[in-house]
Amino acid sequence: MENQISVKPEPSALFRWIILVFVSLAMFGNYYIYDSISPLADLLVKQLNFSDSNIGLLQGIYSVPNVLMVLIGGIIIDKIGTRISTFIFTVLCLTGAIITASSSDLTFMAIGRLVFGLGAESMIVAVTTVIGRWFKGKQLSFAFGLNLTLARLGSFAALNSPTWAKSFYDNWQLPLLISVVAGVISVLSVIIYWGMDTYAEKNFSLRPVPKQDKINFKEIFSFSKSYWFVVLLCVTFYLGIFPFQTFAVKFFIDVHGTSREFGGFLSSMLTLSAMILTPLFGLFADYIGKRSLLMMFGSLILVPVYLIMAYTNVTLYIPMAMMGLTFSLIPAVMWPSVAIIVDEAKLGTAYGLMTMIQNIGLAGFNFIIGWANDFSGGYSLGMWIFSSLGFFGLLFAFLLRKSEMGPNSHGLEKGIKQNS
Repeated sequence: MENQISVKPEPSALFRWIILVFVSLAMFGNYYIYDSISPLADLLVKQLNFSDSNIGLLQGIYSVPNVLMVLIGGIIIDKIGTRISTFIFTVLCLTGAIITASSSDLTFMAIGRLVFGLGAESMIVAVTTVIGRWFKGKQLSFAFGLNLTLARLGSFAALNSPTWAKSFYDNWQLPLLISVVAGVISVLSVIIYWGMDTYAEKNFSLRPVPKQDKINFKEIFSFSKSYWFVVLLCVTFYLGIFPFQTFAVKFFIDVHGTSREFGGFLSSMLTLSAMILTPLFGLFADYIGKRSLLMMFGSLILVPVYLIMAYTNVTLYIPMAMMGLTFSLIPAVMWPSVAIIVDEAKLGTAYGLMTMIQNIGLAGFNFIIGWANDFSGGYSLGMWIFSSLGFFGLLFAFLLRKSEMGPNSHGLEKGIKQNS
C-alpha cells in the first residue's frame, strides 16, 4: 500500500468571516465600555458633583497607560501570538469595567478606567493584527470595515442607552453595570475565537506567520515616511473625534437645549453612519486605491463641522452627518494602509506604536478640552481647537500622497482595478 500524503485544505472564506465576527464582537464590548461615560456626564455632575475636568479625567486617564502599554502590547502580540494576548487584554477590560461601576469615588472610578485602558487599546491592536493576518490579500479593507461596523455597534448601543435603557438612568451606577455585561460578552467572544484559531492551526493549511526572533527597539524607528504620515493623520483625526464625543451629549444639552436622549442619538450618528459606510468605503478603497486622496477628502470635511455647531443654528443633523462621513471614510482607509506599508512580521509592533502615539494625544487632549470648557465657561474655545485639527489632518494626508506618488511607494494608491 502506498503512503498517501495528506494535504490540509485552506480554511474556507466562511471560516475567515466567522473568525471576524467573533473578534469584532469582542471589540463591541470594548467600545461599549469606553462610551459608557458620555451619556452619564450630566448625571455625574448632578449626583456626584463632578466638574467637566473630572469627566475629562475619566476619559483621559483611559489613554494614560497606553502611552507605553500598546507598544509593549504590540511587541507581546508579535512574540506570544494573538490568541493568548487577546484573551489577557480582554480580561483587563472586564476588570476595569467592574472597578469603575463599584464606587462613586472619583479616584476609584479613575483607577477602573485606567485598568480598562490598560487592556482596551492593546486588545484593539491584537484584534487588528488578527484581521491583518487572516485577510491580507483577501478583501482586507472590507474586513476592517466590517470589524469596525460590529465594534461601533457597541458605541451606538452605549450612546443610545438613555433611550433603550431609560429606567437605568435614574442613578449613575446602573448604566455602568450594563457596561460590565458588555465586558463579559467580550471575554466569551475571545474564548470562541481562541478555539477556532487553534482548530484552524491543526486542521487547515495556513499561511505561515513570520515571527520576530528578538525584540529590536531600533526597528521602531526604521518604519517608512509613509507609515509616519499615517500615524500623524491617525492622531489628529482621533483627537478631533473622541474628546468631542466625551462632552458631546452635555454640549448638545447645554448649548442647543436637546434632551439627553436626543443628544445621545446625535452623538451616535457618528457610529451609525460608520457602521453602514465604513465597509463600503473599505470595499471602494480596495477597488480603486487612491487611499491618501480619500484621507485628504475626509480631513477636509472635518474642518468646518465644529464651527457650524458652535456658531450657527443649522440643524445638528447636518454637521453630525458630515462628521459621520469622515468617521466612516478615514478609518476604513487608514488602518488597512498600515498592513500594506509595514512588513507582516512587524505588524503588531506597527499597530501598537501607532496606537501608543494616538493615546499620548488622547490622554492630554481630554484633559485639555475639559479644562478649556471650565476655563472659558463654555465650549467655543474647545470647538476652535477641534476645528484646527482638520487642517493638520489634511496636511499629513497630502504629505502621505506625495510620498506614495514617489519612487519608494508601497502600492497604497493601487487598487484591485489597477492590479487586474
